[in-house]
Amino acid sequence: MAEMYKITRVKRQKETRTEFSKKILVVMFIFTLIIAACAIAMSYMTQTTDVYAYLIPAIFAELSVGTGFYYWKARRENEIKLRGIYGVEENEEDE
Repeated sequence: MAEMYKITRVKRQKETRTEFSKKILVVMFIFTLIIAACAIAMSYMTQTTDVYAYLIPAIFAELSVGTGFYYWKARRENEIKLRGIYGVEENEEDE
């Protein structure tokens, strides 16, 4: 029984959890695809392109903001990690 507990404990430590910001980015991407598909279907059914004027730019702007935030966060995390490894000080001009 104790051996089984050790095996499951080791397996849990090896599991990598997905970052919360990455989950948000994936959800936003899926949401953007759903909204875009619904907009295309709506414009086909109603034979108007009014939906493209506001809905499509708004949803893609939201996706671009989320993507920009994710890449900015990843860049900052990598800078912190590399600073710890190499001991390099950050320039004031970079920020």
